[in-house]
Amino acid sequence: MEIELLGEKVRLLPQKAAWFKKRKTVLMADLHFGKINHFRKAGIAVPARANDKNAENLISVLQTTKAERLIFLGDLFHSHYNEDWEVVGQIRKHFVDCSFELVLGNHDILSEVQYERHNMKFYLNELREDNLILTHEPMEEVPEGLYNLCGHLHPGVNLRGAGKQSITLPCFYFGKQQAILPAFGSFTGLARIVPKKADRIYVIAENKIIAY
Repeated sequence: MEIELLGEKVRLLPQKAAWFKKRKTVLMADLHFGKINHFRKAGIAVPARANDKNAENLISVLQTTKAERLIFLGDLFHSHYNEDWEVVGQIRKHFVDCSFELVLGNHDILSEVQYERHNMKFYLNELREDNLILTHEPMEEVPEGLYNLCGHLHPGVNLRGAGKQSITLPCFYFGKQQAILPAFGSFTGLARIVPKKADRIYVIAENKIIAY
């Protein structure tokens, strides 16, 4: 699905990332690497396969786009250090020609040393790119003439079918001055959003992007 944002073409990917071809940049939010192992160490039975899914999707996006920059909009890693961080490092080493950059989120509590080990740039609150402001949490007020791209909320919309059946699916949300990306991670919840009339919503369903 290709859309236009502030005069720029953006491709929305079914892996739940956004590809800015002109900038050769991929944006994604809320991967929550390490979450599975974090829960398993706490004695909570969680299928380890979700770890592989996150890594496979990340590699797929980078191979498909051949991006020169990958910007994570927060919550790249879920909690304190565990071995999943080294998986991120191995992916980083494989894509040496791509700059890995992170706008820190509330779950990104690793030490600076860990980011430096994997040659990853990081930003404390925001990253400004021309008329875009990249943050983890949605900005309460966006300055006039600028547009906020963020994550954090794990947006989803409720779809209803015949027989009172319903399902909540992840989505991309584009408002007048703010876009919220879906959670890239495969082991994350959804927060149902209620779009306004002028908002643009794109739902991810069975590896397809569908305009809502």
